[in-house]
Amino acid sequence: MRVLITGSSGQIGTNLGLRLQREGHYVFGVDNRPNTWTNEIETLMQDLSIPYRNFDKGIGNVPYPENIDIVVHFAAHAKVHELVEQPYRALENIQMSFNALEFCRSRNIPIIFGSTREVYGDIHRYITEESHADFAYTESPYAASKISGEALVYSYAACYNIPYLVFRFSNVYGRYDNDLQRMERVIPLFIKKIYHEEPIVVYGENKVLDFTYIDDCISGVRAGIDLLVEGQPANQTINLAYGQGNSLIDMATFIGEELGKAPNMSVEPSRVGEVTHYIANVGKARAMLDYTPTTPLREGIAKSVRWAMAYWQEHGGL
Repeated sequence: MRVLITGSSGQIGTNLGLRLQREGHYVFGVDNRPNTWTNEIETLMQDLSIPYRNFDKGIGNVPYPENIDIVVHFAAHAKVHELVEQPYRALENIQMSFNALEFCRSRNIPIIFGSTREVYGDIHRYITEESHADFAYTESPYAASKISGEALVYSYAACYNIPYLVFRFSNVYGRYDNDLQRMERVIPLFIKKIYHEEPIVVYGENKVLDFTYIDDCISGVRAGIDLLVEGQPANQTINLAYGQGNSLIDMATFIGEELGKAPNMSVEPSRVGEVTHYIANVGKARAMLDYTPTTPLREGIAKSVRWAMAYWQEHGGL
C-alpha cells in the first residue's frame, strides 16, 4: 500500500507514518517543516497553504510518487485560540484542504480528512452523534476552517466520486506531541511545568473534554485506510475519541501523581472560541471500523509522562 500523508511531521501524522512503515507500507510525507521526532519518513517540504492550479506534476510542479493509493490529509494550523488571534490561518487551512482534494481528483484516489470535535461547538454540548453537528453555532475560525474542509470533501464526493472518510478527532495526546517550541500542547506543557514545580493555569474550571490516547486514534485511522483502499463502502463522518469525559483539573492531577509532585494550579475562565464540554459518541466508529479504544486518561497520562520525560532526558528540553 502507498500512502501520502499531509502534515506528516505532526503528532498524528508521525505516529501513523511510522506504524504504516513498520507494517511494510510505503509512506510519503508532505509538510512545511522538518519532522522534529524522526527522519524515517520521506518528506517533501511543501507549503500547502499556497494556491495551486496544475497538479499534473504534483503540488507546485514538484513530482510526487506514482500509484499513490490514498491521501491522508492532516495538515492544518491547529490551535484554536491562536486562530482567534490570527484568523487568516483559518483561510490557509481551507486552502490546504482544497489542494489535497484537487490532488486526489487529479488521480482519482480516496482521501481521509482529519477534522475535529470543535465542529460541534458548545451550544449542543451533549449531542455528539455525527449527523447532529449544527454549523450555525460555529465557535471559532479554526472550527469554521474544519467545517469548510468537511464541506469540500462532501462536495468532491458528490461531484467527482472521490471516496472519503472524515474523522473528527478529540484532544489526541501521547507520543510525539512535546515539541513545545513549535506548539504548546496542554499535556506536555503541564508535564514540564509540574516537573519543574512551576505554576500552571487551567482555562475552564468546569471544562470537560474527551482525551484520546494516540494509539487509539491511530488504530481508528488505520482501519479507515484499509476500508477505503479495499474499495469498501465508506463516505462517512466518524468520531474518533475515547468516549469518556475528564476535566482539565483531573488531567493535571493525574500528571502530578505520576511525577510525584502536587501541581501549583490556578484556574481562569475558558478562552474565546474554545469548546468547554465534549464527550464523543463513538458508536459509528465501533460499528464501521471495529474501533475499541483501550486507554483511559489515567493510563494514557502515565504513558505520556514516561515517554516525554525519557525523550527530554535523551534529547534535551527539560
